[in-house]
Amino acid sequence: MAEDDHKAGVDSDHDEENFVAPAIKTIDDMITAGKEDESLKTYMDLLLGDAAAGSGKVVVDESDPRILILKKLTLVVKDRPDVSMDLTGEVSEMKAKKFTLKEGAKFQIRIEFIVQREIITGLQYIQKTHKGPLTVDKMKHMVGSYAPKVEPHTTLTHVMDAPSGMLMRGEYKVSSLFTDDDKNEHLKWEWGIEIKKDWEDA
Repeated sequence: MAEDDHKAGVDSDHDEENFVAPAIKTIDDMITAGKEDESLKTYMDLLLGDAAAGSGKVVVDESDPRILILKKLTLVVKDRPDVSMDLTGEVSEMKAKKFTLKEGAKFQIRIEFIVQREIITGLQYIQKTHKGPLTVDKMKHMVGSYAPKVEPHTTLTHVMDAPSGMLMRGEYKVSSLFTDDDKNEHLKWEWGIEIKKDWEDA
């Protein structure tokens, strides 16, 4: 497991503390501004997609007031079946979910999400891994800014290495957080990884 702080906008804690997010503009504000400027309208059509084509609001789930809906987290390992976790249920249920990895295996995390109602800016995924009381890894993955869209978006982290060696086997607790430029916590949850000498089905 390795840190992913080389992404723009997350180079250091100092930079994060001094970063000032731009003023929030609603989709309706942006569409209105585009009516006066043809080049801006073209850019807005490209950026907003479904929202620009319609009334300015894309709502995938009327019963859900959130802007960001996290759907699924998937562990991706080359030449292995994908294994996934449902992110739409209770946080307590996610805590019981545990993935098994062979020591030294290379893996990535893919997360599927929906953006509805308004644009979301500076979305990032933060993950901390603990073995007992010790934090053994911290990763920040810049996801980006997204306009509302009917179809789900996905993000894929860089390749990480599972711990290797007899002393590194065992259970790890993972704390995950989706946040944005405004420090909103869209979803915060825990789950587990167990490192074994070999795959369970080997």
